[in-house]
Amino acid sequence: MTDETDVLIVGGGPVGLSARALLARWGVRTLLVEKRRQLSPFPRSRLVNVRSMEIFRQLGVSATIRDRAFEPRFGRVRFRDRLFDPDFATAAMIGVHESIPDSPEFGVVTSQDRLEPILMGAADEPLRFGSPLTGLSEQDDGVVATLAGGDTVRARHMIAADGANSTVRDLMGIGIDGPGQLRDMTTVVFDADLSAWSAEQPAGVYFTAHGMFMPIHPEGGWAWISPTTADTDWETLVSQAIGADVAVKVLRVQQWTVTAFVASSFRHGRVFLAGDAAHTVPGAGGLGMNTGLAGVHNLCWKLAGALQGWAAPDLVSTYETERRPVAQLTLRQAVANTRLMQEAVDHRRAQIRAGVPADAVSLPWSEQYFAQLGLVLGVAYDSSPEPGTEYVPSTAPGHRLPHVLLPSGRSSLDALGEWFTVFTPDPAAWRQHTAPWPVRVEEMSSEPWDLGAQGAVLVRPDGYVAARLTTPGAWLS
Repeated sequence: MTDETDVLIVGGGPVGLSARALLARWGVRTLLVEKRRQLSPFPRSRLVNVRSMEIFRQLGVSATIRDRAFEPRFGRVRFRDRLFDPDFATAAMIGVHESIPDSPEFGVVTSQDRLEPILMGAADEPLRFGSPLTGLSEQDDGVVATLAGGDTVRARHMIAADGANSTVRDLMGIGIDGPGQLRDMTTVVFDADLSAWSAEQPAGVYFTAHGMFMPIHPEGGWAWISPTTADTDWETLVSQAIGADVAVKVLRVQQWTVTAFVASSFRHGRVFLAGDAAHTVPGAGGLGMNTGLAGVHNLCWKLAGALQGWAAPDLVSTYETERRPVAQLTLRQAVANTRLMQEAVDHRRAQIRAGVPADAVSLPWSEQYFAQLGLVLGVAYDSSPEPGTEYVPSTAPGHRLPHVLLPSGRSSLDALGEWFTVFTPDPAAWRQHTAPWPVRVEEMSSEPWDLGAQGAVLVRPDGYVAARLTTPGAWLS
Protein backbone atom coordinates (compact mmCIF):
# COMPACT_ATOMS: atom_id res chain seq x y z
CA MET A 1 0.00 0.00 0.00
CA THR A 2 1.25 3.49 -0.85
CA ASP A 3 0.06 6.68 0.85
CA GLU A 4 0.65 10.20 -0.40
CA THR A 5 0.85 13.30 1.74
CA ASP A 6 2.44 16.74 1.82
CA VAL A 7 4.66 16.19 4.88
CA LEU A 8 5.60 12.87 6.44
CA ILE A 9 6.45 13.26 10.13
CA VAL A 10 8.58 10.50 11.62
CA GLY A 11 8.33 10.36 15.40
CA GLY A 12 5.37 10.73 17.76
CA GLY A 13 6.95 12.56 20.69
CA PRO A 14 6.10 16.17 21.66
CA VAL A 15 8.06 17.67 18.75
CA GLY A 16 6.54 15.46 16.06
CA LEU A 17 3.02 15.87 17.48
CA SER A 18 3.47 19.65 17.65
CA ALA A 19 4.66 19.76 14.04
CA ARG A 20 1.53 17.82 13.03
CA ALA A 21 -0.70 20.33 14.85
CA LEU A 22 1.13 23.38 13.46
CA LEU A 23 0.96 22.15 9.86
CA ALA A 24 -2.71 21.23 10.23
CA ARG A 25 -3.52 24.84 11.07
CA TRP A 26 -1.96 25.83 7.75
CA GLY A 27 -4.08 23.25 5.92
CA VAL A 28 -1.04 21.11 5.09
CA ARG A 29 -1.70 17.38 4.82
CA THR A 30 0.48 15.25 7.08
CA LEU A 31 0.96 11.65 8.08
CA LEU A 32 2.78 10.88 11.33
CA VAL A 33 4.42 7.48 11.79
CA GLU A 34 5.86 6.23 15.08
CA LYS A 35 7.77 3.01 15.74
CA ARG A 36 6.32 2.60 19.24
CA ARG A 37 2.90 1.00 19.52
CA GLN A 38 1.66 3.66 21.93
CA LEU A 39 2.63 6.91 23.57
CA SER A 40 5.45 6.66 26.11
CA PRO A 41 4.35 5.73 29.67
CA PHE A 42 7.45 7.37 31.19
CA PRO A 43 7.44 10.95 32.55
CA ARG A 44 10.63 11.91 30.67
CA SER A 45 10.68 15.67 29.92
CA ARG A 46 9.28 17.65 32.84
CA LEU A 47 9.35 21.35 32.06
CA VAL A 48 7.31 23.24 29.48
CA ASN A 49 8.87 26.68 29.46
CA VAL A 50 7.13 30.00 28.86
CA ARG A 51 8.08 30.16 25.15
CA SER A 52 6.66 26.68 24.52
CA MET A 53 3.47 27.68 26.32
CA GLU A 54 3.21 30.66 23.94
CA ILE A 55 3.38 28.21 21.04
CA PHE A 56 0.76 26.00 22.67
CA ARG A 57 -1.38 29.10 23.25
CA GLN A 58 -1.32 29.65 19.48
CA LEU A 59 -2.45 26.02 19.05
CA GLY A 60 -5.27 26.54 21.55
CA VAL A 61 -4.07 23.95 24.08
CA SER A 62 -2.09 25.95 26.67
CA ALA A 63 -5.04 26.18 29.06
CA THR A 64 -5.59 22.42 28.92
CA ILE A 65 -1.89 21.76 29.52
CA ARG A 66 -1.89 24.11 32.51
CA ASP A 67 -5.06 22.58 33.98
CA ARG A 68 -3.46 19.12 33.95
CA ALA A 69 -0.06 20.28 35.20
CA PHE A 70 1.26 21.02 38.68
CA GLU A 71 0.38 24.25 40.41
CA PRO A 72 2.85 27.13 39.90
CA ARG A 73 4.25 26.62 43.44
CA PHE A 74 5.85 23.40 42.15
CA GLY A 75 8.00 25.53 39.82
CA ARG A 76 10.88 25.28 42.24
CA VAL A 77 13.91 23.06 42.83
CA ARG A 78 15.17 21.94 46.21
CA PHE A 79 18.61 20.64 47.23
CA ARG A 80 19.07 18.26 50.14
CA ASP A 81 21.03 15.21 51.30
CA ARG A 82 18.12 12.75 51.18
CA LEU A 83 14.56 13.39 50.13
CA PHE A 84 13.20 13.71 53.68
CA ASP A 85 16.08 15.90 54.91
CA PRO A 86 15.75 19.69 55.22
CA ASP A 87 16.66 21.93 52.29
CA PHE A 88 20.17 23.28 52.22
CA ALA A 89 19.19 25.38 49.20
CA THR A 90 16.15 26.11 47.03
CA ALA A 91 15.54 28.15 43.90
CA ALA A 92 12.49 29.20 41.90
CA MET A 93 12.28 28.41 38.19
CA ILE A 94 11.99 31.85 36.58
CA GLY A 95 8.91 32.08 34.35
CA VAL A 96 7.42 28.91 35.90
CA HIS A 97 7.02 29.58 39.61
CA GLU A 98 4.96 32.68 38.88
CA SER A 99 3.85 34.84 35.97
CA ILE A 100 6.24 37.32 34.39
CA PRO A 101 5.53 40.70 32.74
CA ASP A 102 7.15 39.59 29.47
CA SER A 103 4.47 37.09 28.44
CA PRO A 104 0.76 36.35 28.75
CA GLU A 105 1.83 32.77 29.57
CA PHE A 106 4.09 31.13 32.10
CA GLY A 107 5.77 27.76 32.06
CA VAL A 108 4.50 24.65 33.81
CA VAL A 109 5.87 21.52 35.43
CA THR A 110 4.22 18.54 33.78
CA SER A 111 5.22 15.09 32.61
CA GLN A 112 5.69 14.14 28.99
CA ASP A 113 3.17 11.31 29.35
CA ARG A 114 0.59 13.94 30.40
CA LEU A 115 1.56 16.34 27.59
CA GLU A 116 1.62 14.00 24.60
CA PRO A 117 -2.09 13.02 24.60
CA ILE A 118 -3.06 16.71 24.60
CA LEU A 119 -0.82 17.38 21.61
CA MET A 120 -2.14 14.32 19.80
CA GLY A 121 -5.66 15.69 20.18
CA ALA A 122 -4.67 19.10 18.76
CA ALA A 123 -5.07 17.90 15.14
CA ASP A 124 -7.09 15.34 13.19
CA GLU A 125 -4.38 14.33 10.74
CA PRO A 126 -3.69 10.57 10.49
CA LEU A 127 -1.21 8.76 12.74
CA ARG A 128 0.28 5.30 12.55
CA PHE A 129 1.78 3.79 15.67
CA GLY A 130 3.79 0.59 15.45
CA SER A 131 5.15 1.66 12.05
CA PRO A 132 8.96 1.86 12.08
CA LEU A 133 10.62 3.50 9.10
CA THR A 134 12.99 1.05 7.40
CA GLY A 135 14.02 2.77 4.19
CA LEU A 136 14.13 6.19 2.58
CA SER A 137 14.86 7.54 -0.89
CA GLU A 138 14.82 11.07 -2.24
CA GLN A 139 13.43 12.22 -5.56
CA ASP A 140 13.40 15.60 -7.29
CA ASP A 141 9.85 16.30 -6.15
CA GLY A 142 9.74 14.52 -2.82
CA VAL A 143 10.71 11.54 -0.69
CA VAL A 144 9.61 7.92 -0.58
CA ALA A 145 9.65 6.20 2.81
CA THR A 146 9.36 2.47 3.38
CA LEU A 147 7.70 1.27 6.56
CA ALA A 148 7.92 -2.08 8.31
CA GLY A 149 5.71 -4.54 6.46
CA GLY A 150 6.54 -3.04 3.08
CA ASP A 151 4.08 -0.11 2.95
CA THR A 152 5.42 3.06 1.36
CA VAL A 153 4.64 6.75 1.78
CA ARG A 154 5.29 9.43 -0.80
CA ALA A 155 5.61 12.95 0.56
CA ARG A 156 6.74 16.35 -0.67
CA HIS A 157 8.81 16.84 2.50
CA MET A 158 9.75 14.93 5.64
CA ILE A 159 10.25 16.04 9.24
CA ALA A 160 12.40 13.56 11.15
CA ALA A 161 11.59 13.89 14.85
CA ASP A 162 12.57 10.32 15.63
CA GLY A 163 14.85 10.90 18.58
CA ALA A 164 18.52 10.90 19.48
CA ASN A 165 19.07 7.54 17.76
CA SER A 166 17.34 8.81 14.62
CA THR A 167 16.90 6.23 11.86
CA VAL A 168 16.37 9.02 9.34
CA ARG A 169 19.56 10.81 10.33
CA ASP A 170 21.51 7.57 9.89
CA LEU A 171 19.89 6.81 6.52
CA MET A 172 20.75 10.31 5.32
CA GLY A 173 24.36 9.93 6.51
CA ILE A 174 24.20 13.07 8.65
CA GLY A 175 26.87 13.19 11.35
CA ILE A 176 26.82 14.72 14.82
CA ASP A 177 29.03 17.23 16.62
CA GLY A 178 29.47 17.31 20.39
CA PRO A 179 30.60 15.26 23.37
CA GLY A 180 28.16 12.42 22.59
CA GLN A 181 27.30 9.97 25.37
CA LEU A 182 27.93 11.38 28.84
CA ARG A 183 26.50 8.94 31.39
CA ASP A 184 24.17 5.95 31.77
CA MET A 185 21.13 6.69 33.91
CA THR A 186 18.18 4.80 35.38
CA THR A 187 14.66 6.11 35.95
CA VAL A 188 12.55 4.25 38.51
CA VAL A 189 8.83 5.10 38.52
CA PHE A 190 7.32 4.20 41.88
CA ASP A 191 4.37 4.68 44.21
CA ALA A 192 4.87 5.80 47.80
CA ASP A 193 2.78 7.81 50.21
CA LEU A 194 4.75 11.05 50.35
CA SER A 195 1.78 13.41 50.16
CA ALA A 196 1.75 14.62 53.77
CA TRP A 197 5.42 15.56 53.52
CA SER A 198 5.55 17.00 49.98
CA ALA A 199 2.40 19.12 50.35
CA GLU A 200 4.31 21.55 52.55
CA GLN A 201 7.53 21.39 50.54
CA PRO A 202 6.45 21.46 46.86
CA ALA A 203 9.01 21.26 44.08
CA GLY A 204 9.19 20.05 40.52
CA VAL A 205 12.60 18.52 41.18
CA TYR A 206 14.39 17.49 44.37
CA PHE A 207 18.14 17.15 43.86
CA THR A 208 19.75 14.93 46.50
CA ALA A 209 23.16 13.43 47.10
CA HIS A 210 21.56 10.05 46.33
CA GLY A 211 19.67 10.76 43.13
CA MET A 212 16.96 13.08 41.82
CA PHE A 213 13.27 12.84 42.77
CA MET A 214 10.32 14.20 40.78
CA PRO A 215 6.57 14.08 41.44
CA ILE A 216 4.99 12.75 38.24
CA HIS A 217 1.37 13.89 38.32
CA PRO A 218 -0.56 16.20 40.65
CA GLU A 219 -2.69 13.24 41.72
CA GLY A 220 0.30 11.02 42.58
CA GLY A 221 3.30 9.01 41.45
CA TRP A 222 7.04 9.59 41.73
CA ALA A 223 10.20 9.06 39.73
CA TRP A 224 13.75 8.61 41.01
CA ILE A 225 16.67 9.17 38.61
CA SER A 226 20.22 8.12 39.38
CA PRO A 227 23.38 7.03 37.57
CA THR A 228 23.04 3.37 36.60
CA THR A 229 24.67 0.89 38.99
CA ALA A 230 25.03 -2.88 39.14
CA ASP A 231 22.61 -2.98 42.09
CA THR A 232 19.05 -3.59 40.87
CA ASP A 233 17.28 -3.77 44.24
CA TRP A 234 15.31 -0.69 43.26
CA GLU A 235 12.98 -0.66 46.28
CA THR A 236 15.94 -0.58 48.66
CA LEU A 237 17.85 2.04 46.65
CA VAL A 238 14.83 4.35 46.45
CA SER A 239 14.00 3.87 50.16
CA GLN A 240 17.58 4.71 51.15
CA ALA A 241 17.50 7.85 48.99
CA ILE A 242 14.20 8.89 50.59
CA GLY A 243 15.79 8.57 54.02
CA ALA A 244 12.71 7.31 55.88
CA ASP A 245 10.83 4.09 56.49
CA VAL A 246 8.38 4.45 53.60
CA ALA A 247 6.84 1.58 51.62
CA VAL A 248 7.98 1.82 47.98
CA LYS A 249 6.26 -0.01 45.11
CA VAL A 250 8.31 0.03 41.90
CA LEU A 251 6.13 0.26 38.78
CA ARG A 252 8.54 0.69 35.86
CA VAL A 253 12.27 0.95 35.30
CA GLN A 254 13.92 2.57 32.29
CA GLN A 255 17.65 2.74 31.61
CA TRP A 256 18.91 5.41 29.25
CA THR A 257 21.97 7.46 28.35
CA VAL A 258 22.59 11.18 28.77
CA THR A 259 23.64 12.32 25.31
CA ALA A 260 24.85 15.68 24.04
CA PHE A 261 25.27 16.59 20.36
CA VAL A 262 24.06 18.77 17.50
CA ALA A 263 23.59 17.25 14.04
CA SER A 264 26.16 18.47 11.52
CA SER A 265 23.26 19.48 9.27
CA PHE A 266 19.54 19.94 9.92
CA ARG A 267 18.59 19.28 6.30
CA HIS A 268 19.23 16.79 3.52
CA GLY A 269 17.28 17.80 0.43
CA ARG A 270 13.59 17.59 1.38
CA VAL A 271 14.29 15.93 4.73
CA PHE A 272 14.51 18.09 7.87
CA LEU A 273 15.77 16.94 11.27
CA ALA A 274 13.92 18.22 14.34
CA GLY A 275 13.91 17.70 18.08
CA ASP A 276 16.37 15.17 19.50
CA ALA A 277 17.20 13.95 15.99
CA ALA A 278 18.71 17.40 15.35
CA HIS A 279 20.00 18.24 18.81
CA THR A 280 20.08 16.13 21.94
CA VAL A 281 20.96 18.02 25.10
CA PRO A 282 21.15 16.88 28.75
CA GLY A 283 18.03 17.46 30.80
CA ALA A 284 19.55 19.80 33.40
CA GLY A 285 17.70 23.10 33.03
CA GLY A 286 14.82 21.63 31.00
CA LEU A 287 16.08 22.90 27.64
CA GLY A 288 15.87 19.90 25.31
CA MET A 289 12.20 19.41 24.41
CA ASN A 290 11.56 23.14 24.48
CA THR A 291 14.32 23.78 21.96
CA GLY A 292 12.76 21.19 19.67
CA LEU A 293 9.32 22.80 19.95
CA ALA A 294 10.74 26.21 19.02
CA GLY A 295 12.49 24.55 16.09
CA VAL A 296 9.37 23.11 14.46
CA HIS A 297 7.54 26.38 15.14
CA ASN A 298 10.26 27.96 12.98
CA LEU A 299 10.10 25.26 10.30
CA CYS A 300 6.39 24.58 9.79
CA TRP A 301 5.29 27.96 8.49
CA LYS A 302 8.15 27.91 6.02
CA LEU A 303 7.12 24.47 4.74
CA ALA A 304 3.56 25.74 4.41
CA GLY A 305 4.75 28.71 2.36
CA ALA A 306 6.83 26.52 0.05
CA LEU A 307 3.98 24.02 -0.43
CA GLN A 308 1.27 26.64 -0.97
CA GLY A 309 3.35 28.80 -3.28
CA TRP A 310 3.38 32.09 -1.41
CA ALA A 311 7.04 31.70 -0.37
CA ALA A 312 10.15 31.01 -2.38
CA PRO A 313 11.20 27.34 -2.24
CA ASP A 314 14.55 28.22 -0.66
CA LEU A 315 12.86 29.83 2.37
CA VAL A 316 13.05 26.43 4.06
CA SER A 317 16.85 26.63 4.00
CA THR A 318 16.68 29.35 6.68
CA TYR A 319 15.46 26.74 9.17
CA GLU A 320 19.01 25.45 9.55
CA THR A 321 20.73 28.83 9.42
CA GLU A 322 18.46 30.16 12.16
CA ARG A 323 18.01 27.16 14.43
CA ARG A 324 21.36 25.35 14.35
CA PRO A 325 23.22 28.19 16.13
CA VAL A 326 20.47 28.18 18.78
CA ALA A 327 20.94 24.44 19.24
CA GLN A 328 24.69 24.88 19.65
CA LEU A 329 24.17 27.62 22.23
CA THR A 330 21.62 25.51 24.10
CA LEU A 331 23.93 22.49 24.07
CA ARG A 332 26.73 24.49 25.69
CA GLN A 333 24.38 25.73 28.41
CA ALA A 334 22.89 22.28 29.10
CA VAL A 335 26.30 20.60 29.28
CA ALA A 336 27.50 23.30 31.67
CA ASN A 337 24.36 22.78 33.80
CA THR A 338 24.96 19.02 33.88
CA ARG A 339 28.58 19.36 34.92
CA LEU A 340 27.72 21.84 37.66
CA MET A 341 25.01 19.52 38.92
CA GLN A 342 27.33 16.53 39.01
CA GLU A 343 30.01 18.59 40.74
CA ALA A 344 27.44 19.53 43.39
CA VAL A 345 26.47 15.90 44.00
CA ASP A 346 30.09 14.69 44.14
CA HIS A 347 31.07 17.57 46.40
CA ARG A 348 28.20 16.93 48.81
CA ARG A 349 28.91 13.18 48.96
CA ALA A 350 32.49 13.97 49.90
CA GLN A 351 31.25 16.34 52.60
CA ILE A 352 28.89 13.68 53.98
CA ARG A 353 31.80 11.22 54.24
CA ALA A 354 33.76 13.91 56.07
CA GLY A 355 30.87 14.66 58.43
CA VAL A 356 30.21 18.18 57.14
CA PRO A 357 26.66 19.31 58.10
CA ALA A 358 24.21 20.48 55.46
CA ASP A 359 24.11 24.02 56.84
CA ALA A 360 27.76 24.39 55.82
CA VAL A 361 27.13 23.54 52.15
CA SER A 362 28.16 25.99 49.46
CA LEU A 363 26.60 25.30 46.07
CA PRO A 364 28.98 25.48 43.08
CA TRP A 365 26.73 27.70 41.00
CA SER A 366 25.35 31.19 41.21
CA GLU A 367 21.82 32.30 42.03
CA GLN A 368 21.34 32.81 38.27
CA TYR A 369 21.53 29.07 37.54
CA PHE A 370 17.80 28.79 36.85
CA ALA A 371 17.37 32.32 35.45
CA GLN A 372 17.24 31.36 31.79
CA LEU A 373 14.77 33.84 30.31
CA GLY A 374 17.54 35.28 28.17
CA LEU A 375 17.93 31.90 26.49
CA VAL A 376 14.20 31.12 26.44
CA LEU A 377 12.84 34.45 25.14
CA GLY A 378 15.95 36.37 24.11
CA VAL A 379 17.43 34.18 21.36
CA ALA A 380 17.63 36.20 18.14
CA TYR A 381 18.05 35.18 14.50
CA ASP A 382 20.70 37.76 13.72
CA SER A 383 24.28 38.51 14.66
CA SER A 384 23.45 39.68 18.19
CA PRO A 385 25.73 38.55 21.01
CA GLU A 386 24.66 35.43 22.86
CA PRO A 387 21.83 36.18 25.30
CA GLY A 388 22.56 36.40 28.98
CA THR A 389 20.36 35.30 31.84
CA GLU A 390 18.12 38.35 31.58
CA TYR A 391 15.62 38.94 28.77
CA VAL A 392 15.66 42.37 27.08
CA PRO A 393 12.59 42.95 24.83
CA SER A 394 13.32 44.20 21.32
CA THR A 395 11.47 44.80 18.05
CA ALA A 396 14.66 44.62 16.01
CA PRO A 397 14.46 42.14 13.11
CA GLY A 398 15.25 38.62 14.22
CA HIS A 399 13.92 39.03 17.77
CA ARG A 400 10.82 37.53 19.36
CA LEU A 401 7.95 40.02 19.31
CA PRO A 402 7.59 41.52 22.81
CA HIS A 403 4.37 41.03 24.71
CA VAL A 404 2.44 44.30 25.09
CA LEU A 405 -1.25 45.10 25.31
CA LEU A 406 -2.87 46.30 22.09
CA PRO A 407 -5.53 49.04 22.06
CA SER A 408 -8.08 46.22 21.90
CA GLY A 409 -6.78 44.88 25.23
CA ARG A 410 -5.33 41.70 23.71
CA SER A 411 -1.73 40.65 23.98
CA SER A 412 0.35 41.41 20.92
CA LEU A 413 1.16 37.68 20.84
CA ASP A 414 -2.54 36.85 20.50
CA ALA A 415 -2.65 38.72 17.18
CA LEU A 416 -0.25 36.20 15.65
CA GLY A 417 -1.31 33.11 13.74
CA GLU A 418 -1.11 31.46 10.33
CA TRP A 419 -0.24 34.76 8.67
CA PHE A 420 2.20 37.65 8.82
CA THR A 421 1.08 40.45 11.13
CA VAL A 422 1.56 44.18 10.62
CA PHE A 423 1.43 46.25 13.81
CA THR A 424 0.92 49.94 13.02
CA PRO A 425 -0.68 53.14 14.38
CA ASP A 426 -2.34 53.62 10.95
CA PRO A 427 -4.05 50.32 10.06
CA ALA A 428 -6.28 51.93 7.40
CA ALA A 429 -3.27 53.00 5.34
CA TRP A 430 -1.70 49.55 5.50
CA ARG A 431 -4.93 47.71 4.67
CA GLN A 432 -5.00 49.46 1.30
CA HIS A 433 -2.02 47.41 0.17
CA THR A 434 -1.96 43.72 -0.67
CA ALA A 435 0.95 41.45 0.17
CA PRO A 436 2.32 38.39 -1.63
CA TRP A 437 1.65 36.21 1.43
CA PRO A 438 -1.08 35.91 4.11
CA VAL A 439 -1.12 39.08 6.19
CA ARG A 440 -3.30 40.80 8.79
CA VAL A 441 -3.06 44.34 10.11
CA GLU A 442 -3.35 45.17 13.81
CA GLU A 443 -3.63 48.60 15.36
CA MET A 444 -0.74 49.43 17.64
CA SER A 445 0.08 52.81 19.16
CA SER A 446 3.42 54.27 18.17
CA GLU A 447 4.69 53.74 21.70
CA PRO A 448 6.31 51.65 23.09
CA TRP A 449 7.83 50.56 19.78
CA ASP A 450 8.55 54.06 18.39
CA LEU A 451 6.73 53.41 15.11
CA GLY A 452 6.05 56.99 14.03
CA ALA A 453 2.78 58.05 12.38
CA GLN A 454 2.60 55.31 9.70
CA GLY A 455 5.44 52.99 10.55
CA ALA A 456 5.00 49.30 11.28
CA VAL A 457 6.55 46.17 12.68
CA LEU A 458 6.13 43.17 10.37
CA VAL A 459 6.04 39.90 12.31
CA ARG A 460 6.44 36.37 10.97
CA PRO A 461 3.97 33.58 11.77
CA ASP A 462 6.39 32.17 14.36
CA GLY A 463 6.34 35.42 16.32
CA TYR A 464 9.73 36.78 15.22
CA VAL A 465 10.12 40.28 13.81
CA ALA A 466 10.72 40.21 10.06
CA ALA A 467 11.21 43.95 9.52
CA ARG A 468 10.57 47.45 10.79
CA LEU A 469 8.89 49.43 8.01
CA THR A 470 8.31 53.16 7.56
CA THR A 471 6.01 53.34 4.51
CA PRO A 472 2.66 51.55 4.02
CA GLY A 473 3.08 48.66 1.63
CA ALA A 474 6.87 48.79 1.94
CA TRP A 475 7.11 44.99 1.84
CA LEU A 476 6.72 45.22 -1.95
CA SER A 477 9.89 47.28 -2.40
